[in-house]
Amino acid sequence: MRKNCRCCPRLCGDASRCGVPYGIEIARTGLHFGEEPCISGRRGSGTVFFAGCNLGCAFCQNGAISRPKTSYRLFTPRELADAFRRLEDLGAENINLVTPSHYASAILAACRLYRPRVPVVYNTASYEFPDTVRRLSEYVSVWLPDLKFFDPALSKRLCGAEDYFDVASEAIRAMREASPIDEFDENGLMRRGVLVRHLVLPAHVSDSERLLDFVASLRPVPRVSLMAQYVPTGDAASHPEIDRRLTTFEYRKVLSYAERLGLDGYSQERASATDSYVPVWGEYV
Repeated sequence: MRKNCRCCPRLCGDASRCGVPYGIEIARTGLHFGEEPCISGRRGSGTVFFAGCNLGCAFCQNGAISRPKTSYRLFTPRELADAFRRLEDLGAENINLVTPSHYASAILAACRLYRPRVPVVYNTASYEFPDTVRRLSEYVSVWLPDLKFFDPALSKRLCGAEDYFDVASEAIRAMREASPIDEFDENGLMRRGVLVRHLVLPAHVSDSERLLDFVASLRPVPRVSLMAQYVPTGDAASHPEIDRRLTTFEYRKVLSYAERLGLDGYSQERASATDSYVPVWGEYV
């Protein structure tokens, strides 16, 4: 495991909250069509799914890779750079780095070896240092932060990070400063900017509304993607209020609040609340 690690706000030292070794552990590389239309496009997003996670939410829907019980392939920065090339050769609309926070330095090294010709998307749980965002901004043009919790008691209970919103909000402000304008090409693909994701949790509509207040306060106001795909997985059974599916009433209430705030973006059908969108792990292009 990593020693004396200070790469994210966990400041783990030797505890290694993300659970990953030295090297870059990757669970999958390939074209992915499950993102927002402006990310997946027609040809698919060139996605790199990193193993491990510095947040570790109790309800994680990608638990097989965020808390891996088996090891995935280890990459060097050169091999990661080569994966970028292969994804581009397959026609990827972008290079999409999923759960990348604990590999930020390695990602920088790979981008210095090979700068992708397509936009680089930073797909993160937002528990980042603003300085990390600023260092990555030379290569990243599209920021896809997942904004999870507002209430400190809730984030402490569900991911062990009481300071989650304080940290994530500053990171997202830094992302907006790095890419202050949202740019789209003639096909509607995002080429630069910020798109804030939020997974609506059962029983926590008011927390979602407070997060949307924050998004609406940013200038320029970014688009939002409000996700209804929650299913109780992982350790959700240990938290009775989230050990059920989201109701249509709860989701529509959050959508209505976003509309009242004048927020633009994406929503999901309730039918998306299945595990069918989870990729097959251990496959590499």
